[in-house]
Amino acid sequence: MEKKYVCDMTNGNAAGLLLRFAFPMLIGNIFQQFYNMADSVIVGKFVGSNALGAVGSVGSLNFMFFSLCMGLGSGIGVLISQYFGAGQDEYVRKIIANAVYITIAAGMLMSLCGTILAKPILCIMNTPQENFVDALIYMRIVCGATVVVAGYNMISSILRALGDSKTPLIFLVAASGINIILDLIFVIVFHMGVAGAAFATVIAQVLAMLGSIWFGMRKNPYLQLKKRHFQFDREIFQNSLRLGLPIAAQNALIAFSCVALQSVVNRYGAIVMAAYTATSRVEQLVQQPFGSLGTAVSTFAGQNAGAGRYDRVSAGCKVSVRIVLIFSLIMVIVMFLLGDKIVGLFVNEPEVIGIGAKGLQITSLMYIGLGLIYVMRGMLNGVGDATFAMINGVTEVIGRVGFAWLLMMIPSVGLWGVWYTNGLTWALTGAANVIRVLQGKWKTKCVIRSTEYPRVSM
Repeated sequence: MEKKYVCDMTNGNAAGLLLRFAFPMLIGNIFQQFYNMADSVIVGKFVGSNALGAVGSVGSLNFMFFSLCMGLGSGIGVLISQYFGAGQDEYVRKIIANAVYITIAAGMLMSLCGTILAKPILCIMNTPQENFVDALIYMRIVCGATVVVAGYNMISSILRALGDSKTPLIFLVAASGINIILDLIFVIVFHMGVAGAAFATVIAQVLAMLGSIWFGMRKNPYLQLKKRHFQFDREIFQNSLRLGLPIAAQNALIAFSCVALQSVVNRYGAIVMAAYTATSRVEQLVQQPFGSLGTAVSTFAGQNAGAGRYDRVSAGCKVSVRIVLIFSLIMVIVMFLLGDKIVGLFVNEPEVIGIGAKGLQITSLMYIGLGLIYVMRGMLNGVGDATFAMINGVTEVIGRVGFAWLLMMIPSVGLWGVWYTNGLTWALTGAANVIRVLQGKWKTKCVIRSTEYPRVSM
């Protein structure tokens, strides 16, 4: 068996393990954002700011429909990491096999819902007429392929739960390059507009999913499954739902809060929509180190919780917080010095660039809160604290809806309230996560106990 495609995080230096795991994921996430940004840059430069605003306005909607699949994938990943940490290799394979049924069912359901509900949701969001048609086209194509997102997210969650963050990277980088090439061909050569950008993204996701599955089945011993592993297991299904649905609800609530804020953005017209889309793309890139570290912490926490090593769970969390603080301070400096140049990569209009640059300066002051959300949430999800995942999502809804409503009542704040809302929401949610971790209740949330199964080696 090729053990280089798995990583046992229950022994060894916590900082070294977290950084080695997070770095390939960071590279992969950055490439993923690059091909998301490629959509925005190419659409903004060659189709126009209205088209860019349309693409940006459905980003949160797409994420909302993806959230069920992503949550279930996370739930499966938590189960795998905990049983892997406990040394229960055969049961890990059963979990992976049963994940196939969950992925197909959730992916097909969300693909259907996203396609059917796209138009009425865009109407409810007060999407401007000049953006509506492009937004509808982009959303129907991307949401229609949610089953692909489910497949890639599930295989990535499985591999990462086993400590392999490199395999998803390999195929994501390749898919990113293909996505950018297809963007250029579909949008510039064939003049397909936002539809071309959407199809390019979907094709790239298909290739990343298929490549990861193929390589994983060939190289990873835990993906070399037998017929017996595919027998439906009610306990696995129930535990997957117990862990995954709260995370899915959390993701959906966060997406809903972003959709609610986007509807506020839409009221200010196409120029502000374009600026907000550009800053959102930049912040998605900034979030990648936080997201990669959060996923690393989740895997680390899951494996060590399964092995009963709660001291290592705490140690990993503390190391990650220090990393967040350093990176956040660096990003504040970058946004204040280079914000206008960064936004200028997406659009040509000076007014859009000016608004976007100031927006980045406002939100950068709250990046520390954003980083704490990712690290603390990753740790809590990894140990199986599913209840708080739902509370976490509710907190973000309260923050984005509440702050947006309050700030809109202050005339002097105006359109800047959109960016202040995001920053203050990060601060509020980050504080809630820190309080939950300090309470210590997470130590009782693991699905299994270290005494339930004796740890055995492969």
